[in-house]
Amino acid sequence: MTSKPTRKLSPHRLTRLLMSIALVFAMGYAQHAPAAEPIPVIYDSDIGDDIDDTWALGLLLKSPELDLKLVVGDYGKATYRAKIFAKMLETAGRTDVPVGLGLPNNPNAGGAQSRWVEDYDLAKYPGTILKDGVQAMIDLIMQSEQPITVIAVGPLPNIAEALKREPRIAKKAKFVGMHGSVRRGYGGKQTIDAEWNVRADPQSCQAALSAPWDITITPLDTCGLVDLGGERYAKVRDSQDPIAKAVIENYRFWSTANNPDNKVADTHSSTLFDTVAVYLAITQELCTMEELGIRVDDNGFTHIDDQAKKMSVATEWKNLDQFRDFLVHRLTTVRP
Repeated sequence: MTSKPTRKLSPHRLTRLLMSIALVFAMGYAQHAPAAEPIPVIYDSDIGDDIDDTWALGLLLKSPELDLKLVVGDYGKATYRAKIFAKMLETAGRTDVPVGLGLPNNPNAGGAQSRWVEDYDLAKYPGTILKDGVQAMIDLIMQSEQPITVIAVGPLPNIAEALKREPRIAKKAKFVGMHGSVRRGYGGKQTIDAEWNVRADPQSCQAALSAPWDITITPLDTCGLVDLGGERYAKVRDSQDPIAKAVIENYRFWSTANNPDNKVADTHSSTLFDTVAVYLAITQELCTMEELGIRVDDNGFTHIDDQAKKMSVATEWKNLDQFRDFLVHRLTTVRP
């Protein structure tokens, strides 16, 4: 049997082939590379209550796709939350980020992370402390040439007040929240729950989730399944990265606040609900997203309702372990 003669490529065909190969590689890289223009972000959080807000802030600070412009404490305890924010930002070398105080409800109360900031003097924060964090949000959104993404991971009195003062912010911002329970409840159970961020202030959540902005949420269906254990958790626990260390320090104070003998922080995390909202502000690749009408009732339940405001809802994981790996990698990788 004689072999077929080798067919030579013309210079023109060779050039086209090389360009096609380059395009394939470029498209593959683009799916995983940071956006050329980072997304401007406001982080509105009840940081200092559950520890997941602090983990989420760590993830946000380690994500080059996001450009953190402002942090604001929500749901009271304004000074306590501002201290945690300020110390975390100073630890991360991000004192360019202003810290806004939320609405003055119970402003001097503390919480389970108080020991981490007991000696921190807010007046000495090298950056800017803004007494009216709600107005700071409004001003930033209205003055920005780019749409601002508001990542909100707590009850929403600040957001409701901002919408009341200046409804036009909904036309110039996007909302990404950790709110609700649409098909599953806490721990993945098959019945829905009145999720805390909604139940704590249903009226504010009704205002936020009915406003005419682009809305994306992670309900308990996805965020309620996230935790770290085994080698994944050990990698964060033992990391020498300053942000990862600060997260674990806070977690130890938080976990022992009511029980000094609690050793949970040695072995595994708590549920890291809020980290998923930060992830969704970057990409939705690992989640199944559904466009659903969501209605918030007066008891804090979120119901699927075709007549309600439509939003993008992360209802299932495509690969939860891959998200866990993503989270560990971000928190433990030192950025130049």
